[in-house]
Amino acid sequence: MDALAGLLEGPRARGAFMIRACFDPPWGIRVEDRAPLTIMLLVRGDAWITADGGERVRLNAGDVAIARGPDPYTVADDPGTVPQAVILPGGECSYPDGRSLKGHWDLGVRSWGDRLDGAAVMLIGTYMMQGEISGRLLDALPPLLTLTAEVWDCALTAILAEEIVRDEPGQEVVLDRLLDLLVIAALRAWFSRPEAEAPAWYQALADPVVGRVLRLVQDDPAHPWTVATLAAKAGVSRAALARRFSELVGEPPMTYLTGWRLALAADRLRDTGDTIGAIARQVGYGSAFALSSAFKRVYGVSPQEHRTRAA
Repeated sequence: MDALAGLLEGPRARGAFMIRACFDPPWGIRVEDRAPLTIMLLVRGDAWITADGGERVRLNAGDVAIARGPDPYTVADDPGTVPQAVILPGGECSYPDGRSLKGHWDLGVRSWGDRLDGAAVMLIGTYMMQGEISGRLLDALPPLLTLTAEVWDCALTAILAEEIVRDEPGQEVVLDRLLDLLVIAALRAWFSRPEAEAPAWYQALADPVVGRVLRLVQDDPAHPWTVATLAAKAGVSRAALARRFSELVGEPPMTYLTGWRLALAADRLRDTGDTIGAIARQVGYGSAFALSSAFKRVYGVSPQEHRTRAA
């Protein structure tokens, strides 16, 4: 598995919040849903996204933005427009004064706003739960990233625009899978850009020594790796490997290996029905007890608690 595939295998939407938002100016929406990841694809018109930290980006037709939670942000026709609605956790909507907005802006199947033929039309997909997105992927992303139409040309856009307003049997599952594919396509395009702030270990894959060690660990996490065996595979001394790895990745080889194993375990607890003992063996731990001890030390909960929360 290559490094990018390892990152992008994570998205698994389950009943994601998806909507076609249609507005005439002036319009503004405050997003406080604390969702782990939201993708916004502007089909028509233009819009501004303003993060609470001050970052501000403009979207034109065909551009896409991905916001990583939980920090709030505002989407509007203009940075100065006062928000008319607030999106809360669970997809609930209210007026800024707290009154429920439920049903007031409904325009039909998964459509919301002023009118279906509004000046601005945006397709929005939101992962509602942390467990639907790999923590490794979220850690690799900035709070807000954008791709312009010039570098983002995805055939899924037309398919999503057609499917999002359908009301057919099994439509929720269809939209979940489309959302996963859309996010993967967008992130693959973003990671290929020079401005992408990829994690240190991802950049270190280009190094002839550290890159080889990273691939060994990622491809076979269950192997009983030691610094000595990794150094021998890379053709350098243990001291040289430890020094070079820490410089490029930001942590020692065995610390990285532990983090990688536990991240894989967390994903498998979420995505499979394998027993904790089986997952322990898959990621390099000798027993369920050994995995549970390490998992709770890093994640603060037991593997079973993590699985229950993800479900």
